[in-house]
Amino acid sequence: MKKILGLVLLMLFLVSATKWASPKPEALHTLEGTWELESFYSFDGQDISDTIPKADGYRQVKMYSRGKIMWTRYVPDNPNGRFGYGSYRITEDELIETIEYGDNDMMKALDTMRSFTFELILKEDTFSQITLDEEGNRTSSENYKRID
Repeated sequence: MKKILGLVLLMLFLVSATKWASPKPEALHTLEGTWELESFYSFDGQDISDTIPKADGYRQVKMYSRGKIMWTRYVPDNPNGRFGYGSYRITEDELIETIEYGDNDMMKALDTMRSFTFELILKEDTFSQITLDEEGNRTSSENYKRID
C-alpha cells in the first residue's frame, strides 16, 4: 500500500510540474508595418516579362496598421505628390484595399472605383500586389520591401 501511495504522489508531483499548454497556433501572415516600393513587373499572362525599376527620385511608401492603409507617393516631376487612406484586408492570396479619401487626383478616381483587389504574394520582408485582368491573367505588379 505504501508503494502505491508513493507512486500516486510521485505521479501527482510530475503531472503538476508539467506545463499544460496547447501548442501555439501558426501565426497568419501579416502586412502590418511600413513598406517601400522597390520595382514594378510586367506580365505576359502569368510569367514576368519585364522588371521596371523606379525612376530616380520616385518614392512610394505604404503603411498598414490594424486594418487601415495609408500610402504616399513622391514623383520628382510632379510637385503635388499623391496619397490615399482607407482600409484593407488580406486572405491567404489576396489583398483588398478600399480607399476612402486621398489627394485631388485620387478623389476623382474614387468616383469610378474605391475597392482594389490584388493577387498577394507575401513573404517575411517583401510583398507583391499583382493586378489581374478580367480573365484572371496577371498584367503588372508593384513590389515592396519592409522598412519597418
